[in-house]
Amino acid sequence: MPETTSDADLLAQTAIAVQEAGAVLRERYGDVVRYRTREELMDALAANDDAALDVLRPRLTELRPNARLVEDELAGGALPSGEWWVLDPAEGNVNHLHALPEWAVTATLVRDNQPVLTAVHLPLTGETYTARVGAGAHLDGRPLRVSPTTDLDLSLVATSQARPDEDEDVVRRVGASITAMLFDALVVRTSVPATLHLLNLAAGRIDAFWQFAGARADLLPGALLVTEAGGRISDAEGRPWTPQSESFLAAAPGVHSEAVTTLSR
Repeated sequence: MPETTSDADLLAQTAIAVQEAGAVLRERYGDVVRYRTREELMDALAANDDAALDVLRPRLTELRPNARLVEDELAGGALPSGEWWVLDPAEGNVNHLHALPEWAVTATLVRDNQPVLTAVHLPLTGETYTARVGAGAHLDGRPLRVSPTTDLDLSLVATSQARPDEDEDVVRRVGASITAMLFDALVVRTSVPATLHLLNLAAGRIDAFWQFAGARADLLPGALLVTEAGGRISDAEGRPWTPQSESFLAAAPGVHSEAVTTLSR
């Protein structure tokens, strides 16, 4: 596909690519994968990633031959200038191995460090979430809008846990933030992956999501979906968020400031 293709057409083709990769992972889904060591677990995770990447790499390279691919879903920070595909070929990979349904395939095009379009496919439900800068967020073509909730004490909020081997200070900060939200919010959900919480936020099903640290592939797809659905994005202190930030907060506009106050305690 030539580089002159519109972003709207590019997004449509990106959605097809993540759907095709998702079909491969769906075929691999079923019984709980048993492993005895961390090495066996890592091998199983890598096998899922590779199966999806075998579909995504050629499809996305054909769409944007000059765009580079970021395949390390744990990487963070800024990218060099130009176009990059930020991929999480099996977002929620551990859930997939444990026969849990919360996993997805994501592809986000980043242009000069700004996400411009994203597609997230949930293979078990067949749903595809898409967003493009200035064009809104959609679920299978239907517009999404964040919740109109204005009170944190009426809000369902969510976070993702610290990753294995996370820095001790981050782990303690996660725990303190959950405790604070248990006092101030209606219900607190704690699970992985981050992207699925952010899909729910963009769809108005939950009211806020926060995370400390985090990788580009965890947060960029959902950040664009939430923003295009009318939500607010910042770090946990309310400052502008970038992939270099040490925390992340996405919320419906009516509860964003309350969430900042709770997380800052």
